[in-house]
This record gives sequence, C-alpha cells and structure tokens, in this order.
Amino acid sequence: MTARLVSVNVGMPKDVSWRGKTVHTGIWKSPVDGPVMVRRLNIDGDGQGDLAGHGGEQRAVMVYQTESYDYWRDFLGRDDLQPGQFGENFTVSGLSDRDVCIGDRYRIGEAEFEVTQPRVTCFRVGIRLGVPEMPNLLVSQHRPGFYFRVITEGHVLAGDAIVPTRRGRHGLSVADVDALLYLPDRDMDLLRKTVDVPALSPGWQQSFRDMLAGHEKPVPIGPSPGWKGFRRLRVTATHRESPSVMSFRLEADDGGALAAPLPGQYLTVKIPGAGDPPPMRSYSLSGDPVAGFYRISVKREDHGQVSRWLHDHAIAGAIIESAAPRGDFYLVDDSSPVILVSAGIGATPVMAMAHALATANSHRQIWWLHTTQRAATYAFAGEVTALLDALPDARQHVFYTVGDDAVTPKRLDAQSIAALGLPANATAYLCGPAGFMNAMREALTAAGLDPTHVHTELFGALPPINPGVVGAPLTRPHPPEGVPGSGPRITFARSGLSVNWSPDFHTLLEFAEACDVPTRYACRSGVCHTCATPVIEGTAAYREPPLEEPADGAVLLCTATPHSDLVLDL
Repeated sequence: MTARLVSVNVGMPKDVSWRGKTVHTGIWKSPVDGPVMVRRLNIDGDGQGDLAGHGGEQRAVMVYQTESYDYWRDFLGRDDLQPGQFGENFTVSGLSDRDVCIGDRYRIGEAEFEVTQPRVTCFRVGIRLGVPEMPNLLVSQHRPGFYFRVITEGHVLAGDAIVPTRRGRHGLSVADVDALLYLPDRDMDLLRKTVDVPALSPGWQQSFRDMLAGHEKPVPIGPSPGWKGFRRLRVTATHRESPSVMSFRLEADDGGALAAPLPGQYLTVKIPGAGDPPPMRSYSLSGDPVAGFYRISVKREDHGQVSRWLHDHAIAGAIIESAAPRGDFYLVDDSSPVILVSAGIGATPVMAMAHALATANSHRQIWWLHTTQRAATYAFAGEVTALLDALPDARQHVFYTVGDDAVTPKRLDAQSIAALGLPANATAYLCGPAGFMNAMREALTAAGLDPTHVHTELFGALPPINPGVVGAPLTRPHPPEGVPGSGPRITFARSGLSVNWSPDFHTLLEFAEACDVPTRYACRSGVCHTCATPVIEGTAAYREPPLEEPADGAVLLCTATPHSDLVLDL
C-alpha cells in the first residue's frame, strides 16, 4: 500500500506554564489546509522554541505515523489523540520506524526529503500529551518517529503520495538506530555500520563515533576510587604559599595507602569541626600525584566558612574527612604541546599537572601562563620555577595586574595570548574564575587552538541544561519551601546545601529544582542521561528503572529517590 501524507501540521513557539516555570516550545502543532511550502530550514508557518535540539537543516521536518497514533490510543487508553499532538510536522500513513532507514529519500508533492535521525528525546512531548514518561515510552516501545532533511524545496499537500526515491546505505532502520543510542546491549557491528551512513546527522554521528572509540580503546576516566564515601585523613604538615594561601599535606589516618589521583583531580572534603552538619567543599590536589600523600592548597576567603576553619584550625594532627579523588579535568598523556593557564588560586590543579610532567621528565613543549596581582600574591612561585627549570622544553610567563617600581602591570588577555606565538596543535588546561576561563578559551581559539583541545575546571555548580526554560532567575540554593522534610539528608556538594528529603517530591531532580540547585536534563524520564550525577556517598533507588543504567558511581536524578543519606556532586 502506498504511503501517504495524512496531515501537515505547523505551529509557532509559545510560552507555556509548567511546574512553576515558563517553557518556550514549539511542540504545539495543528493541521493546516491547502498546499504548504517546505523550505530547507522549515515549513512556512512553523517554528521551534529550542533550536539547540530541534529545527535546522538536519531536523527541518518532524515525521510521525498514524499507525503509532493507533498504538498509543490503545497503550495509553486515550481517544483524544489528533495529528500534530506528538509535535510532528508530517503525520503519515506507512513509513514505520522499523521499515524506514536513515538515508532513505522520498518525494512528496513537489519536494524531496532524506531521513537524518530519530526524534530527539525531549520532556516537552510529555508536556504536550500530559504523560511525563512519554520520552521513555517512545524509545522503549521503538516508536520514536524521525526527522527529514529537505533535499528539494517545494509545496506539499495533505493526501500526497509518499514515493521512495533512494534507499539509505546499509539499510539501518530508525528504530534500530534509536535503540543503538539509548538502549543497552549494543551491537558493535551495527554501530560500525551506523558511523558509515553519511546521511545521519552530525550530532548522532559524533555520539556513535564516541561510543565506538570507547569500545575499541576505552578512555581512562581516572583511577578506580580508593574508597566509597568519606575517609578520615590526617593533616601531617602545613605550608604557607602566599599571604592568603595555605597548603595542607594529608595522609590516611589509619596509615593505609591512598589512591593515586590523575593530575588535575580534586578532593571533596567534609569538615566535622566547622559546623553542623559538617560543611563540604572541593579543592584541587596541587602536589605530585605519585607522592603517596595528598596536598590541597586553600585560599582564605573572608566569608569562607571552610577556608577560615582550615587556616585557623587545620594544624598537624587535625582530622578531616575526604571522598576519593575525582574529576574529569586532568592531564592527558600524549606528545602534543601543553599549555597550563591559571589565575590566582586556579593554579592548584595545573600545579599537579606540572608536577606530573616534571616527574615523567616530559619532553613535551610546555607553556606556563599565570596571572596574579603582584609577586607577593604569586603562590608556588619558587616551586613552579624549579619544576619548569627541570624540564627540557618549558617556559613560564607571569602577568602581574598591579605594577610597582620593578614591574609594569600587564594583563593575560587576547592580545597577550596572540603575542606569545603558541603552538596551534597544543592542548590547553585552564583554571580560574569563570569569566577568565571564558575569555581565555576565546583567546586560545582565536590563536589557532582546536576548541576541543581547550579544557576548563569548574568547582561551582555546573551550567544548567534546562532546554526551553526561559526567564528563570538565578537564585542561591536554599531549602525547599514548606514544611521541612524528615527523610534522608541530601547534600548538593557543589552548591553547598544540605537538606532533608521530603516524600512530597517524586524524584531527586524535582527536589533539586525546588532548592534552586542548578540542574541538567533533557528527557526527564530515564533515557538521555543528561541528568547523570556522580554520587560521592550514599545510595539511591529508581521509581522507574532507566532504560540503561548510568556508569558506576552515578545516578539519574530524573527517576531516582534517596535510599539513604546522599552526597551528590551537584
């Protein structure tokens, strides 16, 4: 039977109220009569609210099938489902997700189209249907729908026949490719074929290449944690690095060995003597990763509860508690030039990298770029010089922002970066205030470095990923409104908040949102893993099992609840 275009649906983005937030979305589509012009980037009269995840050349037209509408009417017990309700532009008969393949081409009316990828898993289809778990269901039931790229622009009309004009390379169905990204037990042979399909959209291509690279040559994610939860460490020595920076040498209180960190990783420490509940902070490890002990270096902040306690009370013999080293900001061992860039106390993680390079007697070309106010505030000055002098191809550039009789003030900025003649094939590691790192990333990219080879460290809350949410004010994390909970204690380590869980919330993601802790999500139903968060201590359970478990030591907040007290790296 000939496939047919049943309905053409369009709709412009609008603001929708949802759970106390405003979501800008184009998920509301309605059928239109008469011929409609389809252009390279869109259909006349249509628009998308979140162009990062929808729309554009690779996702110009969303397609869904009447057969899937029939399926969901039975599955959900609904009799109100109408064309456009799944956010599609074309409602079609035929073109099953199990039959249509990536790269297939079809002529409809005057236009020709190519299949580029399955639907993006997005929580907004759940909003439209009033079924929050809909993104999960679309994947688990193998009925995602798919996108068209417009090969030839032209008019289309409801009732037009859909005529196949070319079969996609390798004949990989939409359902199979969707499952390959989101479901476990992947077929590696199928994965290798998928990356050889030129019609597949670049974003999905990259995801599959990353999967394949990880399977064939696993990327190190750091040493295996030396312990779970927190461990007692004893301060065995202190050293003042500058008027405001103090280093603390830490060894296991039980005399046992400590897990060797990767150069650039950090410790999350808990300070029992500094408050109730004990406050937590994260500090980079600044010493030699193979020294057998840890060193953190802490700048005293006037209003810093933990930094003031450490400076005033963490003398030799003092006990703190620490999670095992963690973090994905670390020096990668290769032969390319390396640029270590820091501002102020941001020198700490790149100090560990400099130690690692010196210990290995690295022959890599090494650039140390640091900015601070004046010579007196340059922590580790002598140590840095000694490390770099011991290396065969290292150079140091320090930029003092406050001048004196001996020094002319100079800023580490785009102009000074451009003047250095940095090697374009270098890998750069940046640590400092967020504005500094953003400026340095832009300057290094302008100087010729590959943006993917510029790495940054961020100890505070990660930038939120809340697609489509608009007008949300930046608010300091706080306990949720209403009666305090009496459940397990939830600590958001990056946000500096500890508060008791309340069963009024369905998931840890909802709880974090109620606390105004910055969150990251896309599907909100256990599919996409955008909300995957490292667990520093404690355990969680899932209300609904995710389609694929996250990596060990992580939890999907969008479908999890606490099983015990929890410390989350959020």
